[in-house]
Amino acid sequence: MEKRDLYDENKILTGETIYKGQEVPKGRYYITVVVFIQNDKNEFLIQKRVAKKDGKWATTGGHPVSGETSKQGIITEIKEELGINVIENNIILFKTLKTEDDFVDIYYLKENINIDKIKIQEDELEDVKWASKQEIEKLIENGQFSESHTEFFRDCLEFLKLN
Repeated sequence: MEKRDLYDENKILTGETIYKGQEVPKGRYYITVVVFIQNDKNEFLIQKRVAKKDGKWATTGGHPVSGETSKQGIITEIKEELGINVIENNIILFKTLKTEDDFVDIYYLKENINIDKIKIQEDELEDVKWASKQEIEKLIENGQFSESHTEFFRDCLEFLKLN
């Protein structure tokens, strides 16, 4: 069972923890991490979740386990879900959103990953692919892209416009 650290409203560690699935105490927050990986063709690496999760396309993400920083957590998720190692310094945190019970840290990584070298976490994912902005927009339009990740994707596009 995954244990997660809890933070206060200012994203400061409290020393408290909860287990995955437990209710988050009022005034406490956990961390969610997502990353948009983009190649030199301006395509994004997206993954299709297994049907028991929701069967939708999304970007890589998850939750740091207790003791991990947000950045360590996204590196762990990339390794677990895709079977690849990435260089920490290449990952850029570009936005943090605060919701009712979590902080969502949204990362960006520019890297040409060979899709044939990806080893998906089969209990979580059924497929991965490189997709253009237009292809992702089509998945969104057809209800095939995760709704929460749609908002994060829009944030990523805004970030890329500014850089």
